[in-house]
Amino acid sequence: MSLTLHFLGTSAARPTIERGVSSIALVREGETLLFDCGEGTQRQMMRCGISFALNDIFFTHFHGDHLIGTIGLLRTLALQGRTETMRLWGPRGAKRVLRAVTHFGVDRINFPVEIAELEPGERVTRDGYAIVPFAVDHRGSAAFGYALVEEERRGRFNPDLARELGIPEGPLWGRLHRGMAVTLDDGRVIEPSVLVGPPRPGRKVVLTGDTRPTQTTVDAARGADVLVHEATFADEEQERAAETGHSTGREAAEVARAAGVRRLVLTHFSARYSRDTSDLVREARAVFEETIAARDGMVMDIPYVNEGTTVEAHHGAPPSNT
Repeated sequence: MSLTLHFLGTSAARPTIERGVSSIALVREGETLLFDCGEGTQRQMMRCGISFALNDIFFTHFHGDHLIGTIGLLRTLALQGRTETMRLWGPRGAKRVLRAVTHFGVDRINFPVEIAELEPGERVTRDGYAIVPFAVDHRGSAAFGYALVEEERRGRFNPDLARELGIPEGPLWGRLHRGMAVTLDDGRVIEPSVLVGPPRPGRKVVLTGDTRPTQTTVDAARGADVLVHEATFADEEQERAAETGHSTGREAAEVARAAGVRRLVLTHFSARYSRDTSDLVREARAVFEETIAARDGMVMDIPYVNEGTTVEAHHGAPPSNT
């Protein structure tokens, strides 16, 4: 089952020639979830091949660089004749802020829009996975990170052994794989443990939004396949990061190391690093080697950990300045 991250906007506060502002699409087996919707997100979606047939936007907080693109996106969906409900999710204050946003396009938005305020730890449960918000620390405002957490998968079924045991292929195989014992025509009872291995972990992807390094992020990201953590500043701007409620690349790496994640992706870069993020990556890798910097248009494939493959990033569509 495919799971991919698409980085639509990786700049902090304002767009640059190289980067749009905050937005990430997480696509799981064709289902698209959008996290934040900064200015120009709808255009980045088109450039990067992200379907407009999405039903959920999750907001980390309500600063303009994470929000303003919602107006244009909703109006475009309406002009395309959308009829399905759009669900908007966020921390405390979501209803007040997002109602105001949707009112900008009230004359054109002719499909239902539902707005939900979440509490930290309140799971949004879907088929096979959940979105779990957790509190972060961003200048005293209500702010979330989000974790996509998949359910455990069934263990692997051994078809060769099933044939050796004389179990006919078909419904009996299915029952065994679902954890039910079966009785064969000769009276033998076959337990699932004979043919089915131990449960296999699902995947976990964690996105922080804007935040200082926090224990809540460490807890939410523990053992994650990918942690996407903001890294607005390099070490040279450590004090500025603390003053503004942001993190440095090194601080993000310390969170990743403490959480034991497989891969760290830095994003949300100050405009001063827009063209060159090498200092942030170098400082982060001194703490946590498996670190890369996101770029607009970057796609990251996230395989299951027991498939023996690594988390890989590559470019899909061209970045926003080409």
